[in-house]
Amino acid sequence: MTPHNHAKPGDYAEAVLMPGDPLRAKWIAENFLDDARQVNSVRNCLGFTGSFKGKPVSVQASGMGQPSLSIYAHELINSYGVKTLIRVGTCGGLNAKVKVRDLVLAQAASTDSTLVRGRFGPYNFAPIADFGLLRAAVEKAEAAGLPWHAGNMLSSDVFYHENGFEGYDRLPQHGVIGVEMEAAALYTLAARFGVKALTICTMTDCLITGAEIDADARQTSLRDMVSLALEVAIEA
Repeated sequence: MTPHNHAKPGDYAEAVLMPGDPLRAKWIAENFLDDARQVNSVRNCLGFTGSFKGKPVSVQASGMGQPSLSIYAHELINSYGVKTLIRVGTCGGLNAKVKVRDLVLAQAASTDSTLVRGRFGPYNFAPIADFGLLRAAVEKAEAAGLPWHAGNMLSSDVFYHENGFEGYDRLPQHGVIGVEMEAAALYTLAARFGVKALTICTMTDCLITGAEIDADARQTSLRDMVSLALEVAIEA
């Protein structure tokens, strides 16, 4: 047990999906996992363990932002022996070629967060995904006919920027294709502790074109994303 998790040793599978929203964690457990049982409810950051296609897998909500995710990822790795962490969530688009409902696989994660910048002195550490997980996600997305993009993601600590999109204007010029709030911290912790990590997001709104996804399309797209993540997780 930890200050943020009352699960017992062995309650988590070695592979864990990490949505931000606790209710999304519950939705994943109820709609995708067999024999799912709740293993954590501290602060209502819900965690569940069950099986997918006969293989054990867990889902644990991380909350919003890199500080919150860092707590749960650190404890899953160091207190519960988790070896594979796959963030599943939504992102904003920073490239007009990325359409709403497309999957964004975060090959790398740039960030404005001091959680990463303050740790490496004069060096700019580059948080990257596990290549094996990334390759598996690409192969499975292609096999399923899902639209996907792999590239650099921005993990920002700021949701409401004072000057709107202006603060991001140089990033698309350098190939950054989406923005979310967790991947860089996840990849940094995975590197630190020698485990595997990947972020898979559904693009729900484009900061370039203004396009947004409607509620029905969002739910369908989230199903595609979660199914893909689970297929990758059970083979990690």
